[in-house]
Amino acid sequence: MIEAPPSPLSGMQLTRNAHGRLVLTLANGNVFEGVTPVRAFPIEAPLEGLSLIAADGKEALWVSRMADLQPEHRQLIEQDLAVREFIPTIEHILKVSSFSTPSTWDLQTDRGPTQMVLKAEEDIRKLAGRTKLQITGQDGVQYRIPDSNKLDRHSRKLLERFL
Repeated sequence: MIEAPPSPLSGMQLTRNAHGRLVLTLANGNVFEGVTPVRAFPIEAPLEGLSLIAADGKEALWVSRMADLQPEHRQLIEQDLAVREFIPTIEHILKVSSFSTPSTWDLQTDRGPTQMVLKAEEDIRKLAGRTKLQITGQDGVQYRIPDSNKLDRHSRKLLERFL
């Protein structure tokens, strides 16, 4: 019987150093200080395809599925990703300054009230048909609308003017 090669995840250790940075130790003893987790497909498949990037910018470890990680390792990675992937969800569009761009939008998000400046209609990306949207503000912050059909009537009316 042919044995499958050992998984690169077996025997690995992931910890935080005194500065709060992730430290990856592979089964072969190689140690990578300050690794950064990066999702390969953050929107379409956020739980599949994760790379742990070493401080020199090279990949230290590829993780096919987050579910393959030990729970404590997954928790450390998810904490780092939460800080890097700040993408508020728009719950209500309260008002817009004008229907031409640039325009200032007053929003209620899952992270609280905020203002966003939309530079151009092209900054509204349609991800899945016409209902799943990603909007990039002038300051580079990305906002998401998981399903525009679930927004309240007022928000949908304002949004439709830009689509």
